[in-house]
Amino acid sequence: MKPKTAKQSLTVQTQFVLPNDTNSLGNLFGGQLLAWMDIAASISAHRHCKAVAVTASVNNVSFNVPIRQASIVTLQAKVSRAFKTSMEVFIDVWIEDHVSGELLKCNEAIYTFVAIDNNGSPLPVPELIPETEEEKYRFDSALRRKQLSLILANKMDPKEATELRALFLGEK
Repeated sequence: MKPKTAKQSLTVQTQFVLPNDTNSLGNLFGGQLLAWMDIAASISAHRHCKAVAVTASVNNVSFNVPIRQASIVTLQAKVSRAFKTSMEVFIDVWIEDHVSGELLKCNEAIYTFVAIDNNGSPLPVPELIPETEEEKYRFDSALRRKQLSLILANKMDPKEATELRALFLGEK
């Protein structure tokens, strides 16, 4: 299977925040943003593996800045690392200034997807080749996030988490 770059999975989705997308404060519902992120991340994962990709987990979501009604919201999703059958997808969320067009990063999230066949069995996915400094940073930190997630789910003994041990204990 031929490795792919992160930019090959890039998915850009732009939304206009309408009144029915907001809460009583006039801010975008968090659940609506989660749905938009899931769609963008799903397309990104599909572009990477060219198979059905299902959401396995939402690993992190940061709601840093409220998104007001009438905002133009752009989501940028791309695979940050591929493992045997799973892919970590990083989503950056931006608000566009109506006058200047300047983008302000307001939120981000990390989702994990698994490629599956028609019977629901996991499929192997291509390796990912990070190119930019940001892609390399996200690629490297993805293994630590995966190990932490496996430890918290009691699917990995902390002693086997080589990346986390290196980070926190200085072990190689």
